[in-house]
Amino acid sequence: MDITIEDRSGVKVAVVAGEIDGSTSSRLERAVAPFLQEDTRVVLDLGRTTFVSSAGLRALLLLYREARARRARLALAGASRDVKEVMSSTGFLRFFRLTETVEDAVSLVGAPSASGPASARSMTS
Repeated sequence: MDITIEDRSGVKVAVVAGEIDGSTSSRLERAVAPFLQEDTRVVLDLGRTTFVSSAGLRALLLLYREARARRARLALAGASRDVKEVMSSTGFLRFFRLTETVEDAVSLVGAPSASGPASARSMTS
């Protein structure tokens, strides 16, 4: 699995390519969790994600909980039909805002406010 972090109009977009499974899920958590701070916006681009195991679902749920606890906004984008099916059948879709495109997800979570903490710090990977 490869993860690339991009900045789109103040929204961090984590492009996840490959499988999210037991051997990669902790890497996803480590890559994304630091961006889940108060008033930040994060999109997980799953358009190149080919598989999500139960360990991958757990990692996504942990990121959701972290975002919620820190009042960050988190959305998923571009998930394949197979990934959506796994998330739907396990009830995980009820936790996430899911869009077809990254652009829609970026619009959904919105840009951080000019006075918010995210605009005051530079976040790079």
